[in-house]
Amino acid sequence: MSLKGKVGTEIEIKSPPEKFYNIFKSQAHHVPNAAPNHIQGVDVHEGDWETHGSVKIWKYTAEGESGVFKEKVELDDANRSITQVGIEGEVMKDYKTFKPIYQVVPKGTGSLVKLSIEYEKLREDVPAPNKYVTLMANVTKDLDAHIMKS
Repeated sequence: MSLKGKVGTEIEIKSPPEKFYNIFKSQAHHVPNAAPNHIQGVDVHEGDWETHGSVKIWKYTAEGESGVFKEKVELDDANRSITQVGIEGEVMKDYKTFKPIYQVVPKGTGSLVKLSIEYEKLREDVPAPNKYVTLMANVTKDLDAHIMKS
């Protein structure tokens, strides 16, 4: 059994792709306001809110468990893709590598958000990170609703 893997899902949203992408690219501090049940806070640890390579610390709740995730952001403007490369936090106790990826593409009058996590488990008995894909999906839905209200 391989320790490396990728899990994911796709969600259709009403928001234009640029608006959704820009939340993660340069306005991540708005995410806790838009998705307070899932994200309780985000702070810049190194860099700033909008520079490739900046480090952010997220406080989240996944399946009723609170955690902290420290990540280095990789921005791909051409593909409207955000990769959060895990550095520290609860998930790093079970995974050698942990990379949540949000990619948003135009679809009709809205967008299609492709959510995935590339990972490598530290041990065979570690489950695939499906609960974190669910967290990403919940945050995506909340952000969409927030964008469409504003």
